[in-house]
Amino acid sequence: VQLQASGGGSVQPGGSLRLSCVVSGTEFGIEVMAWYRQPPGKSRTMVAAITRDSATTNYADAVKGRFTISRDNAKNAVYLQMESLKPEDTAVYYCYANVGVSAQSVRGYWGQGTLVTVSS
Repeated sequence: VQLQASGGGSVQPGGSLRLSCVVSGTEFGIEVMAWYRQPPGKSRTMVAAITRDSATTNYADAVKGRFTISRDNAKNAVYLQMESLKPEDTAVYYCYANVGVSAQSVRGYWGQGTLVTVSS
């Protein structure tokens, strides 16, 4: 199983970016998918998560109203649309997925991270 994240880059405050993450190598489907971030010198924290049927999403308080998580199960992909970006959003962003490894079990996998820099 591999997770390939993309879409990071540099943007000015107030700008927008869209992150994408595609999961490959799974045969038993993908349960919860999420985005985490790790600012320089700080620990990794969850930004947003979404259930398999997209019925439930959760966001960190710091990004509510500005970020939107979505997924496309046909493409095994999860997205993070980021609006009104702030310098404090600067971090390496990681996608995460609970991937089915058998008919009865799932395992968590991480993507490689993509850097988002918000600066004027």
